[in-house]
Amino acid sequence: MGILAIKDDGRREELLDGIVCMSPRPVVNHSIVVSNIHYAFKTYLKGKQCVPFADGIDVTLTDNDRVIPDAMIVCNPDIIHKDGIYGTPDLIVEVLSPSTAKNDRGYKKDLYERCGVKAYWIVDIENKSVEVYLNDNAHLILNEIYSILPEYQLIKLTDDERTNLKKEIPVSLYTDFAITLTDVFADMR
Repeated sequence: MGILAIKDDGRREELLDGIVCMSPRPVVNHSIVVSNIHYAFKTYLKGKQCVPFADGIDVTLTDNDRVIPDAMIVCNPDIIHKDGIYGTPDLIVEVLSPSTAKNDRGYKKDLYERCGVKAYWIVDIENKSVEVYLNDNAHLILNEIYSILPEYQLIKLTDDERTNLKKEIPVSLYTDFAITLTDVFADMR
């Protein structure tokens, strides 16, 4: 199997169902959000068995599927090799881009489900939302959508509704780890 590479034209290659899929390099806000998530993962996981990875690491899931998740957590050290991950990460994060959204919500979600990913996050930087899918009996089921509401929507909420807004995303691999939405979307331009 060939090595996943950044081409001279700045595009990245993934192999999805045996077909090479190329996408442009991420935009600034995409990179900021990925860095924010990776920083939270890395800070919490310091000294623990699980390892966080950020964008750029090849993940070979099947003979026909090689992906580059935006962020991930791998708890099985046996699948971590010098040239990439060979097996299923425990948690995968994909940050939507116009050119990748269809695959992130479609084929990749189905692939991650088939391969046994425990948690899958789809991050929408335009809407400042995070969809969290959890593995339930070999199916990735939408558990929750976390979102920073714009001011015009917040003023329509009652005090109780504002108080009950979910402001933290629990990282399902641990009982004591959550990331605030403000941390996920901090410093966006």
